[in-house]
Amino acid sequence: MFFHNSKLQYEVRIDKPNPLFAKMLQQAIGGIEGEIRVAMQYFFQAMGARGDSKYRDLLIATATEELSHIEFLGHAVALNLEDAPLSMQEEAAKDPVVGAILGGMNPRHILSSGLSAMPVNSNGVPFDMSHVYATGNIGADMMANVTAEAGGRVLASRLYSMTDDAGMKDMLAFLIARDTMHQQQWLAVVEELGGMEGTLPIPNSTPQDHEATKHSYVFLNTSLDKEAATGRWTSGKSLDGRSEFSVAPAEPMGQEPSLGKARKGSGAQTQQM
Repeated sequence: MFFHNSKLQYEVRIDKPNPLFAKMLQQAIGGIEGEIRVAMQYFFQAMGARGDSKYRDLLIATATEELSHIEFLGHAVALNLEDAPLSMQEEAAKDPVVGAILGGMNPRHILSSGLSAMPVNSNGVPFDMSHVYATGNIGADMMANVTAEAGGRVLASRLYSMTDDAGMKDMLAFLIARDTMHQQQWLAVVEELGGMEGTLPIPNSTPQDHEATKHSYVFLNTSLDKEAATGRWTSGKSLDGRSEFSVAPAEPMGQEPSLGKARKGSGAQTQQM
């Protein structure tokens, strides 16, 4: 069950409407780094959460906040389109705003949405839910969430650098701050679950006798002309505390694949049978 407040989570103000920037903001709504993605990801993770209910509560609360982000970003898109013309006539092309349209505004903001936001990315491609990750494993989900918030913060930081509008910078500064908190809270869950040693490998419930452990902590160098670079992943204690990292050249351990003759009636050429 959800409730709604008529006021936005954060103030949206625009000093000078910019239809091109409205197109850029669509990435923060319907892009793979955007708010629709994280809202749906956290909702579906919450609906599949088992165990301590506080983690479900955390996911639901954050999913709901992300809906608030969609709402005020959508308002920002609409305000940036405020002065965009409804026609593309030659005479109107003298208007500098029309110049911005011809220079890259999404025409569907005129043709499809009546100068308002859409559930699409900056190229106009609808968000299709293919980047919603909800495994039912809290460790895997928290790792995915950190990555999602990192991508969102990168995007918000880039958008911040693309505009000189003080109101837009203020709104984006808020989004950058919330992405910081969300990164921190998901990592805090990992820490509460025992940190890397307590969480890894995911799933940590898989019995070790189901795993060919002699291959579990070996970095395979697949380069034919270079030695493996020395890094944290090539020596020392593994992050889960179960073993030591090592390095080995990658070598084929399987057979040469051969399917033999084709079956009759399989649609193959007679030379294959």
